[in-house]
Amino acid sequence: MVRLPRLAAALLVLTCFPALAEQNGVLRIGVLNDMSSVYADYQGPGSVVAAQMAADDFAKQSKRKVEILSADHQNKPDIGSSIARRWIDTEGVDMIMDVPNSAVALAVSDIVREKNKVVIGSGAGTALLTGAKCSPNTVHWTYDTWAMGHGVARGVLAQGGKTWFFITADYAFGHDLEKQASEEVVAGGGKVLGAVRHPIATNDFSSFLLQAQASGAEVVALANAGGDTANSVKQAAEFKIGEKQKVVALIFDLQTVPAVGIGTTQGLIALNAFYWDMNDGTRAWSKRFQELHSKKMMPNHMHAGVYAATLHYLKAVEKVGSPADGAAVVSAMKAMPTDDPLYGQGVVREDGRKVHPMHLLQVKTPAESKGEWDVFKIVGTIEADKAFRPLKDGGCPLVK
Repeated sequence: MVRLPRLAAALLVLTCFPALAEQNGVLRIGVLNDMSSVYADYQGPGSVVAAQMAADDFAKQSKRKVEILSADHQNKPDIGSSIARRWIDTEGVDMIMDVPNSAVALAVSDIVREKNKVVIGSGAGTALLTGAKCSPNTVHWTYDTWAMGHGVARGVLAQGGKTWFFITADYAFGHDLEKQASEEVVAGGGKVLGAVRHPIATNDFSSFLLQAQASGAEVVALANAGGDTANSVKQAAEFKIGEKQKVVALIFDLQTVPAVGIGTTQGLIALNAFYWDMNDGTRAWSKRFQELHSKKMMPNHMHAGVYAATLHYLKAVEKVGSPADGAAVVSAMKAMPTDDPLYGQGVVREDGRKVHPMHLLQVKTPAESKGEWDVFKIVGTIEADKAFRPLKDGGCPLVK
């Protein structure tokens, strides 16, 4: 038996391991998100469905085998980091997808950069991913806190809402969302009267809503998401806050309407990158998605983002020839124009930000709705060049 010196053996492992998945003939993608808590219906199993649909559609044009894995990070950065390391180090995962919860996404982005693999955030919100914390191994699809905070605040200011009070999720995502919206409010001549922060997965928002009510602010802005948004909107209606103040959800997704009720949410404004009922192509894809979803839900814009981003990633791997060098694959994703049936044509910028139009949606009245998922009407569009933070303003070290 030939014994290699310890250093030589270690180098051999490091040299061979990145190509593990390719040696086994399988490219592995891990969908990492919340499968059991406040974001489970908003990303969760639906994101796994969307990734598998992309893999299946890619198989029609490539012989490369793709396997989709999934795991629940439980909205905890330490758990998310542990899963990411295990996936890459022992299970041959080449790309990690979705990653809602910004604290988890930032932690995973650091690990992926260290290991030279790829992470694509669809459910992830923080604009830091393409700002000061940008990475040559990270792509940010679908939305971010800059787009939502500035876009929604700009629209509400135009409607006359000048004084604001924030009810904010107390972690990186909520803090960043509040910051982005506050900057737009102040720049637009408005004023922030105060803010209160709540833990993720809060059931009782009464104390927070009473503080918002007592502030006298014209706008009560919800800087949270998923089940927290659903609960806060529902309880705001019970407190009749909407009679004297305007309740604005900075992140408002498709699944919130059936969860809360269209009668309670009617008239609310949302900003999304995709809606299932936009055209024949989105309707056909969404019907496929619904048939595969365990709860028969229609997809939201983050599910659509998982599909579109996974497809673009796989095309880039095909161009590069291997998923082993994650930075090279991301570089190819930036060099290649994006083109898919849900997001259409677009680009991934040098800071990793995927840019596309964002659509202003308004919740229909019960009389206008023709079914459980017929909830939005499109009332406006922010074009791609205005929807996201200007490249020069992000502070990304990759931008020359």
